[in-house]
Formats: sequence, C-alpha cells, structure tokens
Amino acid sequence: MANNGEHIHFEDHVERSGISKVRSRSEARSERSRSWRTSQQPPSDEEKEVRPIFEDEVPPVEDRDFKRRQVFHGWTLAWLAYQSTGVIYGDIGTSPLYVYSSTFSSAPNRDDLLGALSLIIWTLTLIVSVKYILIVLRADDEGEGGTFAVYNLLSRYCNIAVRDPKSSNTVKFERYQSTELKPSNRSVRSWLETSPIARAFLKTLAVFGVSLIMADGVLTPAQSVLGAIQGLEIVKPDISTGTIIGVSCAILIVLFAVQPLGIHRIASVFAPIVIIWLAFNLSFGIYNLAMYDGGVLKAFSPYFAGLWFIRNKTEGWKNLGGILLAFTGVEALFADLGAFSRRAVQISWLCFAYPCLLFAYIGQAAYLAVNPSAYSNPFFNTVPPGMFWPSLVVSILAAVVASQALITSTFQLLSQVMHSSYFPQIKMIYTSEKHHGQVYIPMANWLMMVGTVVVTAVYSNTTRLGHAYGVCVILVTFLTTNMITLVALVVWRLNPLLVFVVWLPFVTFDGLYLTAALTKVPNGAWFTLLLAVILASIFILWRYGKESQWSAEGKNRYRLDYLVVTDDDGKPYLNETFGGGELSTIKGLGIFFDKAGDLVPSVYEHFLQKFQAHPEIVVFLHMRALSVPHVSPDDRFSVTGTSMGNCYRLMIRHGYNDHVVTPDLGRLVYQELRKAVIQAGARLGSSSSPKCHNLVAKDAASEDATEINGMTSSSSDVIQSAVGPLTQAAVDAQIARRLAALDAAFATQVVYMLGKEQLRITPSNNILKRTLLGTFLFIRENTRAKVASLKVPIDKLVEVGFVKEI
Repeated sequence: MANNGEHIHFEDHVERSGISKVRSRSEARSERSRSWRTSQQPPSDEEKEVRPIFEDEVPPVEDRDFKRRQVFHGWTLAWLAYQSTGVIYGDIGTSPLYVYSSTFSSAPNRDDLLGALSLIIWTLTLIVSVKYILIVLRADDEGEGGTFAVYNLLSRYCNIAVRDPKSSNTVKFERYQSTELKPSNRSVRSWLETSPIARAFLKTLAVFGVSLIMADGVLTPAQSVLGAIQGLEIVKPDISTGTIIGVSCAILIVLFAVQPLGIHRIASVFAPIVIIWLAFNLSFGIYNLAMYDGGVLKAFSPYFAGLWFIRNKTEGWKNLGGILLAFTGVEALFADLGAFSRRAVQISWLCFAYPCLLFAYIGQAAYLAVNPSAYSNPFFNTVPPGMFWPSLVVSILAAVVASQALITSTFQLLSQVMHSSYFPQIKMIYTSEKHHGQVYIPMANWLMMVGTVVVTAVYSNTTRLGHAYGVCVILVTFLTTNMITLVALVVWRLNPLLVFVVWLPFVTFDGLYLTAALTKVPNGAWFTLLLAVILASIFILWRYGKESQWSAEGKNRYRLDYLVVTDDDGKPYLNETFGGGELSTIKGLGIFFDKAGDLVPSVYEHFLQKFQAHPEIVVFLHMRALSVPHVSPDDRFSVTGTSMGNCYRLMIRHGYNDHVVTPDLGRLVYQELRKAVIQAGARLGSSSSPKCHNLVAKDAASEDATEINGMTSSSSDVIQSAVGPLTQAAVDAQIARRLAALDAAFATQVVYMLGKEQLRITPSNNILKRTLLGTFLFIRENTRAKVASLKVPIDKLVEVGFVKEI
C-alpha cells in the first residue's frame, strides 16, 4: 500500500517501467504452472516481485475502512458539552475543597496567600487552559485522547510501530514525504525511525502514561468518596471510622454498579450535580470577593508567584504538592476526549468550568486574607450565611461523582491499548450508537471496584491517601508535554525554534510540580507508581508476544496461484513444495475464516496439506470491523474472485453493534455469492468489465479464458485482445454453471473451518526471551475466545490445528 492509502497495481508498474509483454499471459501462466509443480523450491525474491499479486485476490481498502473523528454541531455539540461537564470536571471541580488546607500547615500571611493564589491562577491558565485545552487536545488520534493516542498519532506519521496485520487496513498511514519536511524536522523523524532505543523509549513512555492514569483510577474514587463522607464529621463529630469506611465502600459499589448504563446516561445524570456545584463556587467566590478583600485580584500578576519562591525557598517548592491538587483531573480531560469530542470539552471548560474555579479560589483567598485561621476548611468556612446545608449536600454529591472522570478514562484508554494489541481482547461494550467513542468494559469495571474498595479499607482516611495522590497526575502531564513536542515537529511540522520557545515554560512548570510531588513517594505515592509499573509491564509483555506471533505468522505465506497449480487439463494439484499430489474434491461449501484478509489463510493452507482435498466451493471469509455502529446491508459485503474458479473471497464490513457470526452465516454467505455471480453476469453481458470476468470467466474451457481471472482491473485492453467480447449465450452458460455449482454445494452441506494455531517457543531463544514468551503464551491460552462461543452450528465447525514457532 502506498503512503496515501492507494493500491499500487502491477500493470501500472509494468507500463511505467517500460517492460514489454513478449509473451501472452496464458503462455506465461501455463509455463509457470508446469514449472511450479515440478520444482522443489519456492520462487526467489526476484521472481516474487515480478509475479503479480492479482487484484482480485486482495480485498480493496476503501476510505470508509479508516477510522474518522466525529464532528458535531449545533444542539448535539451543546448537549455533549453539557454531558462532559458531568464526567470530566468532577475531579478538578472538587479541588476547592482542599487545596488551601493542603498547601498551608498554619495560618498564612497575606504575601504567602497572594503567592499561592497567583500560582493557582497561572497553573489553571497555563497548564489547563493553554496547554491542554488549546494545544494538547489538538494532538488526538482521530478523536481519541491520552498519551497512547499521541503515540498512535506519531506512528501514523512515522514508521515507528509494527502493525497488526489484522487491523492494518483500518489505520491510515500519513507519513510526509521527505521533501515536505524542514531538514531539522526531518532529522527528528529519522532519529525516531532509525533508533531502536528511541522507538522503545517512546513506546514505553506512552504505555506508562496510560498505566499511570489507570493506577490513578483506582485511587481517585477512594479519595473522592472517602473525602465526601468524612465531611459528615462537620455535622456529626462523633461519627466512627468504621461507619465512614462502610458508607464509603457502599457508595463505591453503587457507583461502579451503574457503569453498565453507559457514559451518556451517567453523564446526563451527573452533569446537573457538577453544574450546581461549580455554580455554587462561582457565586460564593463573587460574594467573598465583594464582601472581604478585593485586593487579592493583584495575584493575577505573576510577580507574586515568583515572590512565593523567593520568600519560602525550599518550603515553597515542597508546598507545590498542595497547589498541584488544583489541577488533578486534567489528565482525564484529555483521556476522556474520545467520549465527547474536542470542541465539546473546549466549550465546557472555557465557558463554564474555568471561570467558576477561578472565582472559587479568588473568593476563598479574599476571605482568608481577612480570616487566615479559616485555612483548615476553606470551602465551608467561606460559605455565605444560610448556604451551609445546601453546599454540604451538593459537595458530598459532587465529590462522589468526581471519580467518574477517571473511571471513564480507564475504559477509554483500555479500549485503545486493546485495539493496538497491547492487551488481550476482553469484552467491550459500546454504549452509544450516536457517539462512537463511548465504551464500557465489564472486567475492568469490576476489578476497579474491588481495588478501590480495598484501598478505601486499607488507607481509611484521606490524609493517608493524600500522600499517594497527585504524583500520577503531574507525571502524566510531564510525559504529555514532551510527547506533544514530537507531534509538533513531525505531524504539525512547526518550526523547531517556535516549538522550543513554547516547550520550555511548560516543561519548567511541569518539572517544578513533578519534583515537589516526588517527595511524596516514600510516604504513599509508591503505591500508585508500583501499580502503574505492573500495568505497563503487562502491556509491554503482551505487545512483545504479539509482535513475535505476527513475525511467525508472516513467514511462509503464499498466494493461492502458487499454493494450488493446475496441469494442462485443468486438474488442480498441490505445489510440490507442499507435498504435491492431485487435490480431490469434498462435496459441499467450505467457509474458511480468514484473519488477515490477504493471501491464503493459514487454515486453508494446512487443510490442503493434511487432507490433499478441498471443498467443492471454497470461501475465504474475512471480517473487517469498522469504527461505526452499523454498516448497511448494501455496503456490508464485498465478493471477489481468486485464481481458482471454485474459490471466492468474501469480506464483511461490520460495525461494532452488528452481529455477523450468526447460526445462519452459511446461508448468508451462499446468498451473497449467488447475488455477486448474477450481478457480475449481468454486467458482463453488457460490457467487458474485468471485475465481471474475474467472477465468471473461470468456467470457460480454454486456457485463454482461464487466464482472464489473473487480470487486474487496469488490464481491460489485454482481456479484449485475449478473448474478445463474450456472447450472451456464453455468459448465460457460465452463470448457469456457477449457480448450479453453488446450489449443489450449499444443498449438500456447509462446513466452517477455523484455524487452531499453537505457538511453540524455539530452543534458540535465551532464558529471558523464553520466560517472557512463556508468560505471554500462558496469558494467551487463558484469554483467547473459545470455539464454543462462535454462534454457528457446532456440528459443522472444524478446527484445523497447526504450530508456529516463535
């Protein structure tokens, strides 16, 4: 496939290179058939390049096969912005409850208060509004967000990743030509592509970033819910610790139990809570600013942020760990992008969440400037008269739903790593037909529930949890900053000097917060880091095993016209390389499941070698999953011919909510083949379309007619000169023979052939590789789908076993 996604046809190559056709195609085919059956060796690499890969043997890749980001407008966009408020801003929106109390250990003086407020203002502005909302959200992978999406985006513009053969046709490679890049940008791309260390390091960073967010997804629900229930101590000081833990665990169980309802339903319910909460913060902030010290607005000057470090030095740097809590949840803002869309997130943040949070922190600072001793509980001490009970109820509800941001992020990110073959395929449910990125993963949901309940019971209070909180957030933002820099150079093709000028202040800001947060590692942050390392190790191990598997599967794959050859009488033989011998015919229709969708499926190759026979009608069935809910029946099926007259390729394009493998799959395949032959015959009767010849001309007795099936769609002139126009009577006779063969085979039996691939580790691997691959094989054997789960008649299902060495 070319860089732009178009196929390169053999005929085009021949014409451009000036190679003349000195022999007819029928002569060349006949000579190759005779020589291949008598040869003991497969063709050389040079011969493979000269022999054409017939277009009718390669299912076409169309533009609709590629994933495309969804673009929403009008009321749909407004509704998504509303929903995103209920999911994304629960975590970052509840930070006003504890930022000042986490930053100060004693009543702050005015200068320290202004310094902390200035840092909060500029952190929310630079890190969240500028970096994430205006820059990072643009580095999405067709609507998907998170560090792994950034890596996938880079891999589409750089040759840095090994592609899964099964899904390679659904990913559009958009690498720029060297002449389209500036020399400095081109050198960066070249370094990424040629350095194994750079590629491995970048892959590890992307996976580690995903793992950090997932680890935070276990901690955040415990922190949020436990913190909300501990707020009851304000009205009932004698409440017991056991009661707090029990109620918290019960709420967590209910929270995870409602996840199967889907993001769109949960978000619609949670959005009013978060909106009311943020509106309370906005109104309370305005009230306190008007009633107390309006002079705190001076904190908009970065001078006071700089004065903070001059005054407090090392302690000021350490206290950044408290101010860091002002933007916890920002990593979920990017990770949840696929569930809502970029514009929806930008609208909801810039138009609502951002101003509400600014006024919340400014209003609290205005109150603390007059009453510094109120720092220990800044939110409730600054509540206007008469609003305590409503604010208490709303704050508890908001804190409970705050964990939804990380739960949703976990589902989004896990779906990405599964699609990219970094994790075994487990059950994933798309919860919306309108918004394609909203998913629910049952196994992940229940494992997270168990993890958060255990963490809640073990840590028992938010003070101990707080030591582990925040490190993952800032580490992810630091990784994101550096990965976006590569995107700016390689994908956006920006001037390196401009990229450096933008990168430097962001990485400095992130670095200050990161180093301050790392001081928490000995006090509890080691837990989330350890969990992230374990998750990342699993992801990388699985990917290593899959790449080894693809390498083994990619060896010794052949085209059908090399595997099966014919003599001068048209009798099919197995190539001598594979044992030779005439192939006998089994009555019926055989459907061979084709994972890759190109060349000969391994299950068919091994079936021929083991039995030296093939069904009367052979179908290579390839299912291509698209990132849409449904594919209309008219666009779902694509039938092409092969170099054997009784063998077809059927590709079924399907959406994530389409059910393709059903008990009547055999009848569906039969009907589609029949329809395709009839349509091809109708077109052939009125034109000389090569595609029509491909499906029906194989039944002609002459060698020239046989050769027609090997033509590409760009060879109509050769077809005309080879056989001339077919008469209507000849067309009708060929169609009748085709349909009669299909009808007879289907009436006899339909058999489903499925490959049972076993992987064996070669002894030449060292002990480390054998250990890694052995672990991979253990996980693979215990996670791959069972044959019984296929919804086809089990008595008509045949497994053909074979072994590949890795």
